[in-house]
Amino acid sequence: MKKLIFTFILATALMVSGTHESSAAASTYKVKKGDTLYKISRMHNVSVNNLMKWNGIKSSVIYPNQTLKLASSGTATAAKKPIKTPSRSDNDNVSKEFMANSSAYTASCKGCSGITKTGLNLKKNPSLKVIAVDPLVIPLGSKVHVEGYGYAVAGDIGGAIKGNRIDVFMASHSQAIQWGRKSVRVKVLN
Repeated sequence: MKKLIFTFILATALMVSGTHESSAAASTYKVKKGDTLYKISRMHNVSVNNLMKWNGIKSSVIYPNQTLKLASSGTATAAKKPIKTPSRSDNDNVSKEFMANSSAYTASCKGCSGITKTGLNLKKNPSLKVIAVDPLVIPLGSKVHVEGYGYAVAGDIGGAIKGNRIDVFMASHSQAIQWGRKSVRVKVLN
């Protein structure tokens, strides 16, 4: 009987310590080839901004085998609220609002891969609402509301996108032409 009780206590202690180890391992992530901060943020229900802050990252560039913290000190990732898609957001707390010069782009041009800076495949998902931004003005992964376009995610960059300038993604070339160039109000949401 003593042997059975000892075995039960030992098994329980091992299970508890194993749970602790897996929870500690879940608080970091080892970057794999093809990963982006946006992709990692979606997998672990954290914001790109928090990933950058917790890891002291100044740009969206990450490297394979890099280890990223998935939570601030003392914060469990399981306690995080899941990130909602921008089109279904019920939280319109505005952290920044400004006028921006806008144009439109499409993934169907000759030589376009259709893959955004954050890893979104626009050719396979033409209904996505994505804008190209200057990450120094709007951090990649931020949800935004663009006047005349709606809720979107800041998921791409562009060579000509500097300062208060954005490029809205359109599914077709004709829609992009129809959008044209215009000044729009942009709200960056919390």
